[in-house]
Amino acid sequence: MKVERIKPVKVSSKDAVIYALRAAKKYCPDTEAVAAKYIGGGSFGRAVEVKFEDGDERIFKFLCARGMLEKEIFDLNLLKKNCSVKMPSVIFAVEQGGGIPVDFYCMEKIEGRPAFTDQGLFFGGKKKRAEFAREVTEGLSSIHSAVSPEFGDTMRPTFSSWRECYGEFAEEVLTEAVKLVSAGELPARITDVMRSAWARFDDIFATEPDKAVLIHGDLNVMNIMVDGAHRVSGFIDPLNSMYADREYDLFQFRNLTGKRFRLAETYFENYGASDMSEAKLAFYGLWNEVYCFVRSGVLIPLIMNPLVKNMKRRLKLL
Repeated sequence: MKVERIKPVKVSSKDAVIYALRAAKKYCPDTEAVAAKYIGGGSFGRAVEVKFEDGDERIFKFLCARGMLEKEIFDLNLLKKNCSVKMPSVIFAVEQGGGIPVDFYCMEKIEGRPAFTDQGLFFGGKKKRAEFAREVTEGLSSIHSAVSPEFGDTMRPTFSSWRECYGEFAEEVLTEAVKLVSAGELPARITDVMRSAWARFDDIFATEPDKAVLIHGDLNVMNIMVDGAHRVSGFIDPLNSMYADREYDLFQFRNLTGKRFRLAETYFENYGASDMSEAKLAFYGLWNEVYCFVRSGVLIPLIMNPLVKNMKRRLKLL
């Protein structure tokens, strides 16, 4: 994972819809698009749902940063092959050009809605929430059943140990964060906590994972789809998938409304936890958010502040 500021190509939601219709006309000649709707996006992606006259619905995802296409396609195909929960099939991928200034790909639509938006699930009974957690963690465990002899990026895993792999990344994130504090872009209170955590890296990561497992990388309640009966219908939008410590896939479970469903706790209960699991999750969560800030320049206090607070709390317990 490159730890550097990325300058994305500007693609508005309106632009994305125009590009999706343009792409559908050119690359889906056997049917005609009848409607297109922007459905969301993060710092470097824009997703559009396109409906066709034959009843088919597809998702077009536009990548606003260079060099993302090959890995996104590779990871989606790899995860789909290994996941017991449905993941979207990639239909085709196209590099920038022909009136569309960014790379993009077309994939099947996963039916349902993000679990984050399902009020019936959020306010449902304990049994319903527990069943949801079971389905999610079983699906994630199936992904984790795919292993590699080396840790690192899915396309080129090269590290013999997780501490070496993740430690190199974590040090780079801290170094870049300190630079951003000096530039006045990041509050020093964040790097103060990071420095304290980095000083305890050897304690927090004392136990080496026994396996390098495949991870989704961004499995939170926005990327878990549910159907009308509040059952899991699919996983979407992996990010920075790699062969890693399996617990590196769990800190996202506590973002947004994830705590409501005890997702991380359910995983630990069914598949075990390392001695320092809670400290590791705190470290992973904070470092990931700072990494996202380094890349995008977007600081979200609502997300960052609880992560800083949790890291401070975990350090006191060491």
